[in-house]
Amino acid sequence: MIASDVMVHDIVTIGPEEDVSKAVKLLVDHDISALPVVDDERRVIGILSEADLLHRDKIGTEQHRAWWLEAVTPASVLALDYAKSHGRKVAEVMSEDVISADEDTPLSELANILEKNRIKRVPILKDGKLVGIVSRSNLIQALASAPSQPENDQLADRGIRSVILARLAEQSWTDFGERNIVVTNGVVNLWGLVGSPEEHKALLALAESVPGVREVSDEMIASYSL
Repeated sequence: MIASDVMVHDIVTIGPEEDVSKAVKLLVDHDISALPVVDDERRVIGILSEADLLHRDKIGTEQHRAWWLEAVTPASVLALDYAKSHGRKVAEVMSEDVISADEDTPLSELANILEKNRIKRVPILKDGKLVGIVSRSNLIQALASAPSQPENDQLADRGIRSVILARLAEQSWTDFGERNIVVTNGVVNLWGLVGSPEEHKALLALAESVPGVREVSDEMIASYSL
């Protein structure tokens, strides 16, 4: 399997000149831990994560070093810490060292990237522009549902997943995330929260109706009361 088999396409992003307060609201509203920072051409120029917002003057969590430690800390590090704790624009707070991959990157390589760099997610680029993101949870879902496959079967599974995502995009009754869909050997694995019994049934019906689907593995969790 490769990045395009599991990546999330519907990505919440933010621009470098936006206020940090807007970024915080997006993180909370979408229940995510990081935002890719993109320019007008959708090129990734940074990442704003929860870690970048831990030490903020506004909530009294800015870093304070002992005088002797501050004396031996490079000025560039002190300046960066100040920007992260006092900056009002995303560009002043974001991390600029972005580690990315392309659509054809094998999942094994993505796992190594996540582990080696101790990061939780990898932006996926096509022609230098952001087209998706793969997180640790995406890899765990793929691991849980993906035995080894011949290449032809993998290509068929990608086609099935593409059809499901296209049909989901046409529906107004659900915001079920594509990060919760993995297809392996014709088996569609559906994960994540579902808001109502009706949505639950409709999602199963949608997946079952796609040509090539042999089975639907229902791992969805009800967030409604029966």
